[in-house]
Amino acid sequence: MYPFTDQFMSDDKKVDFLKATMMGPNAMRLSEELSSHLKINESMRILDLGCGCGLSTLLLAKKYGASVFAADLWISPTENYERFQSIGIDDKAVPISVDATKGLPFANGYFDLLFSVDAYHYFGDTEEMLPSLIPFVKKGGTIAMAIPGLKYEFGGNIPDEMQPFWNDEIARTIHSIDWWKGLWKKAEGMEILDIHEMACCKQAWSEWLASDHPIAAEDIQMMEAEGGKYFNFIQLVAKVI
Repeated sequence: MYPFTDQFMSDDKKVDFLKATMMGPNAMRLSEELSSHLKINESMRILDLGCGCGLSTLLLAKKYGASVFAADLWISPTENYERFQSIGIDDKAVPISVDATKGLPFANGYFDLLFSVDAYHYFGDTEEMLPSLIPFVKKGGTIAMAIPGLKYEFGGNIPDEMQPFWNDEIARTIHSIDWWKGLWKKAEGMEILDIHEMACCKQAWSEWLASDHPIAAEDIQMMEAEGGKYFNFIQLVAKVI
């Protein structure tokens, strides 16, 4: 399921690049699993929303040859452009700065696919967000997300071992499949095709924890406490109608 990521990680120089650009669980592996459930080709125009340092963009541009608009709020377009030049995808990837909560600078129906990995949960937890994005995808196009989630809603019963790591931000953004399904069902103009737990959750997390990022070092304690009991990654796929 992950030939591109596995081959990428078999090269020491490429692994160094990947470790330097990860901002959370391995976005390249998550992107490859998510994209394996989609029909992507080189003629497609894709919005990679919340692309971070561009590992998802790299996967989409290199593996499929698609044209990708790499949109992020936290990482500057100049930084991503220089990174895209260094890995030879600057002819396929357009870096852009956007705040999805304030609207997107694109024409309606401009994209074949809206793709987002490990980002949508930060801004997509309201009833208004998904309906605001749907118009940018053409009729018959696809919206596909991969987000960290919970195996069940904690509510007010946060497990003892997780309490040291739980805060308002995590409580707001991390939810179960049923919670996300309930939210997405409220959006008009699309049909949910698939929502399920992803297979690469444990591997994507372990690759992130092995990086040199200071936040990864902080996450080690949390994931040791979690012990595979509570977290998952959720794949959501919908068709615009």
